[in-house]
Amino acid sequence: MQPVLRPIGTVRSRLTRLDDCPKNGDEGAPEAWIDILPEFAAGLDTLEAGQELTLVTWLHLADRDTLAVHPRGDTSRPMRGVFNTRSPARPNPLGLHDVRLLGTAPGPDGMVRLLVAPLEALHGTPVVDIKTSLSQRRDTGWGDGVPLREAETVRRLCHTAWQRGLLSGFNGNVSLRLGATCLVTCTGAAKGDLSPGDLAVVDIASGKRIAGGKPSSELAMHLEVYRRQPRAQAIVHTHPPRLLALGLRVAPQQMLHIDVYEAQMLVSRLGSAPAHAPGTQALADAVGEAAVTREAVWMERHGLVCWGETPMQALALGEELEHLAGIHLSVL
Repeated sequence: MQPVLRPIGTVRSRLTRLDDCPKNGDEGAPEAWIDILPEFAAGLDTLEAGQELTLVTWLHLADRDTLAVHPRGDTSRPMRGVFNTRSPARPNPLGLHDVRLLGTAPGPDGMVRLLVAPLEALHGTPVVDIKTSLSQRRDTGWGDGVPLREAETVRRLCHTAWQRGLLSGFNGNVSLRLGATCLVTCTGAAKGDLSPGDLAVVDIASGKRIAGGKPSSELAMHLEVYRRQPRAQAIVHTHPPRLLALGLRVAPQQMLHIDVYEAQMLVSRLGSAPAHAPGTQALADAVGEAAVTREAVWMERHGLVCWGETPMQALALGEELEHLAGIHLSVL
């Protein structure tokens, strides 16, 4: 008996060229719509926004005659059999995509549309199945409604920032965009060792807590950046000691103005916000406004906020700025 695949829907995405598609969803993939055919709409019963799903797609443009590839297309790496990779090129090119369901809407001709993120699949890719993710069926340990994959990402990010001296004790805060919501560290959370109860899910538009504990007192700042900067997928707010020391020595407009090539490049990415009390809407508005044109915002007498299209981009930018602050201090 020959297996027969019946597409249940189609990806509708702004990714229209293979070169535009990230290798994995967590590498900056956008939101996308899935148009589900009317005859399969009943299979969506009881799905709710916020659920983690695994989409199974048919990678229709993949090479089905390939049995060995360079991992991630990197020719400096040895060839591997495709069954030891996640390459789309393979005899039966099924794609697996871990996404979050952000919402549903009626589509044309009786179809049902699912908004999901992040999805690295090309526009027009057939969808052949939808499953609830394995983590959705288990107690994640982070609390009801707190997604496992993203919680682990935040935990690793905070621990790395703590190891590198950018965070200490209970200070600072970190968040990830989850479509219309965000995952943010809670007030009183020790960033070097996050544990259950230390994360919250918050609606970006309204600021309403959806799941988890009490969000950081700096939540308003994260929300304003997400509202004003659609490219921001992650935000890292740190209290870097060298930058803070430098801020006590020089005016904001002079920070990192040193004769180093890296400084000249990074200064163009750094904005500033005047001194406002932590946790206030005034500070949130100032940071949000600066984040429209700058990826990093220095808050006078307070600390640094960096946003990125990936969590590591946000963290790495803060680390580079802190390194340059050390150089600037040494030549004062």
